[in-house]
Amino acid sequence: MKTLTIFTPSYNRAYCLNQCYESLTNQTNKDFIWLIIDDGSTDSTKELVDEWIKEEKIEIRYYFQENQGMHGAHNTAYDLIATELNVCIDSDDWMPADAVEKILSCWEKFGSDEVSGLVGLDSFKNGKVIGTPLPYHLKRSTLFNLYARHGVKGDKKLVYRSDLTKRHPYPLFEGEKYVGLAYKYYLLDQDFELLILNEVICTVEYLPDGSSRNMLNQYVKNPLGFAFYRKELMKLPFVSAAFKFRQAIHYVSSSMMSRNKDFLKESPDPVLTLLAIPLGALLYLYISAKSTAAL
Repeated sequence: MKTLTIFTPSYNRAYCLNQCYESLTNQTNKDFIWLIIDDGSTDSTKELVDEWIKEEKIEIRYYFQENQGMHGAHNTAYDLIATELNVCIDSDDWMPADAVEKILSCWEKFGSDEVSGLVGLDSFKNGKVIGTPLPYHLKRSTLFNLYARHGVKGDKKLVYRSDLTKRHPYPLFEGEKYVGLAYKYYLLDQDFELLILNEVICTVEYLPDGSSRNMLNQYVKNPLGFAFYRKELMKLPFVSAAFKFRQAIHYVSSSMMSRNKDFLKESPDPVLTLLAIPLGALLYLYISAKSTAAL
């Protein structure tokens, strides 16, 4: 049994998926499985992957499903994964040649049931770290504390114990394709810290059709998913009142987009949500205007 599953959700990404494949075939440590979750692609993804499987350079598993969005693809991956660790490498990203070696070496030295996994760095194509490095004085931290207390900025790469990522599946909302992935990560933060690996283990390319570049569009098209995400963040026991208030503002805005008249009743903090209504309404009007202007 391999130790690590690298899983890649992919939707009509045959045109760029080869970058990820080439990077995985070049890994100095091959103790991994590449699991591709084809989230309803209508392009040549399956034919491409079939050819790679025949090459037998790395172990590849392919699974096709009807389109559910990124979080639905994550749910499927976590159900299928049987290795001790897993990491998501998006279809437009790839890994430096020594990334798997660094991940597994760190886990072999410091991994245990006391931590949920490890967090490493993402970089741009030119090698520059996205955002900030991780704090050099820390060996462990929750993901939330890295951003909220230690001033970390930018996307980071998360490697989790697979038994833990099977917990807290993302809900699916009819007609919607997005729920914030950090929902699961912050719930795991309640019980575990992450090992800190101040090494680049993923190279990121933000393509025009990617989720990161289309967040405003996601906000408008997936109000139930966004409202759920904000509501769950308001429930976290370790967050500040200011953080909860920001979530309440977004919760109000998304609830207005979904025309949910019962949002106060459904809120985990009705008083805070009531106070957030004016700013939430303004955010709703701003996003509605921006999305209309973009059409």
